[in-house]
Amino acid sequence: MSNIRIIARLDIKGQNLIKGVHLEGLRVIGDPHIFAREYYEQGIDEILYMDTVASLYGRNHLGDIVEYTAKNIFVPITIGGGLRNIEDVTQILRRGADRVAINTEAIKRPELISEISRRFGTQCMVLGIEANKNTNGSGWTCYTDNGREKTGLDVIEWAREGAALGAGEILLTSVNREGTRSGFDIELIRAVSNAVPIPVIASGGMGTMSHFEAVITEGKAQAVAIADALHYKRLGITEIRKKAALKGISVRKLP
Repeated sequence: MSNIRIIARLDIKGQNLIKGVHLEGLRVIGDPHIFAREYYEQGIDEILYMDTVASLYGRNHLGDIVEYTAKNIFVPITIGGGLRNIEDVTQILRRGADRVAINTEAIKRPELISEISRRFGTQCMVLGIEANKNTNGSGWTCYTDNGREKTGLDVIEWAREGAALGAGEILLTSVNREGTRSGFDIELIRAVSNAVPIPVIASGGMGTMSHFEAVITEGKAQAVAIADALHYKRLGITEIRKKAALKGISVRKLP
């Protein structure tokens, strides 16, 4: 359990940092620049920006935010939402992003995963998976459009296919747990982590430090994307590092 990454997840609508529950009921939190800068100064490993309405409107609106962040914050930046093709990815990388997280368009056209991976490297291609637990309690289904649209795809099967197509990492968000502060879906994260040979970023549900510890030790996640707990200052990045170290979890700032 070494080099576990702490990622600040900032969900964006327009020019505002927002937060919801189950990816719905979005509430404005504040200026994303201020929050990102604060997390950088505290020693965050990465910044993840998600354009929450990009798929709905058919394009990503984060160019200006990315450009500002890249000039002022010197950690890797991942961008998700509304990236439909190589041209979109090229533009957002030129403006300062290091990686892209693709969900909706990857499901619509899986070959996009391979196209991005071949052009920019596997480290650039993060497969976003929004997972909802099936009502019968057996397995999980992939959703798109910020958790609005059910696809019918099995999460485990899709994760395996995405890895085979060239994804370098999986951003795994539990729609059921997102924004609830009730803890990660450990069973989901462990199932995906065991199914693929690439790192899994756990997202959705962190409320306490025990949730962080469980998703690493039991869920086998190699990175944790945190939103609510950081935004509302229930946990700080330094605090997470210190408490993780006491549990034998090495959380280091990347060079």
